[in-house]
Amino acid sequence: MALLIWAIMMIALTSREDFFVHGDIGSATSYGPPYIPTRCGGNREDQFPPGNLFVAVSDGLWDNGAACGRRYRVRCLSGPNKPCRHKTIEVKVVDFCPITPCPSTIVLSKESFAAVARQDARKINVEYIQYVPSPS
Repeated sequence: MALLIWAIMMIALTSREDFFVHGDIGSATSYGPPYIPTRCGGNREDQFPPGNLFVAVSDGLWDNGAACGRRYRVRCLSGPNKPCRHKTIEVKVVDFCPITPCPSTIVLSKESFAAVARQDARKINVEYIQYVPSPS
């Protein structure tokens, strides 16, 4: 029995897949342009990070607008027909969910969604964790 447990631990430690969840679990959908105006930056074009890797968040993360500018690391965990690209991206909150009721925990820009999942997926399960980027 000890040998079996040891073998499982070795496989988990050397596997390329990360089986351990470190952040919160939620769902994600996508939305496309026009992205402005937003609830965070209005009509300012400079609010969007490079590569358009940004999100709108649902009421649970919005925090009465305090979520504006927060950064999250997001990765796809699962969805119908194995949509995940097994990549973690860093996104910036620029808006409150544009749809009522919000269809997911976070709503990824079209570019953000394409970075973590196939575009034909409509809704995916994600792991997300807030982070503070190091000063440049």
